[in-house]
Amino acid sequence: MFDQTRINDRIRSPKVRVIDGASNEQLGVMPTLQALRMAKDRGVDLVEIAPNVDPPVCKIIDYGKYKYALEKQKKEASKHQKAGKLKELKFRVGIDPHDYLIKMVHAEDFLADGHKVRVQLQFRGRQMAHQNLGFELMKRVKEDLISMAHVDMEPRQAGRNINMQLSPLPERQRVRKFKSVNRNAKLIDDNSDFEEDDHHDDHHSDSHGAPAVPAASPERPAPPAAGS
Repeated sequence: MFDQTRINDRIRSPKVRVIDGASNEQLGVMPTLQALRMAKDRGVDLVEIAPNVDPPVCKIIDYGKYKYALEKQKKEASKHQKAGKLKELKFRVGIDPHDYLIKMVHAEDFLADGHKVRVQLQFRGRQMAHQNLGFELMKRVKEDLISMAHVDMEPRQAGRNINMQLSPLPERQRVRKFKSVNRNAKLIDDNSDFEEDDHHDDHHSDSHGAPAVPAASPERPAPPAAGS
């Protein structure tokens, strides 16, 4: 985007209100030419920071540093907006190990992006008789994400659900435990390897991608010779 900030000779107003960029002290209203001379004497720029007031407000400052500070503020504001989202992951008692690891990858992805994560465990039917298993699973989730998040709300039961909420640790403190899933459906943990078992039947491919070959049948005996 084109930078429309007026600096130095591009400032059109005959007089300006001046702020000293080094001390943030207000130097008062003065002719623009006088303010320009002050800036040049200090080896910096006269930057118009509030063009829509009368007279415009200008700052005596290094324009390159001023522009860098503005861009940094915009990035920080963008991060805070992004971090305001709340993501949700749902679990069940007896979740498949592979599905569990997939959900852990998603949880780390959300936390790495600065999102909060609400973890919900749902009981079905007779599972309500084994609520301790639900709390054990939530404890496991919390421990597996300890290097990425801190707990805002400890596991708490509400009806047929157990809920827990996590917030990301500061960016420099986050350490991922789980890696992404590759195209062969393998999910690799930093501590151990996990690979989903493949089950093949006669209609599936072999390990090299070629069609499976059915087992050979015994050769039939040759028909008896004529006249025997």
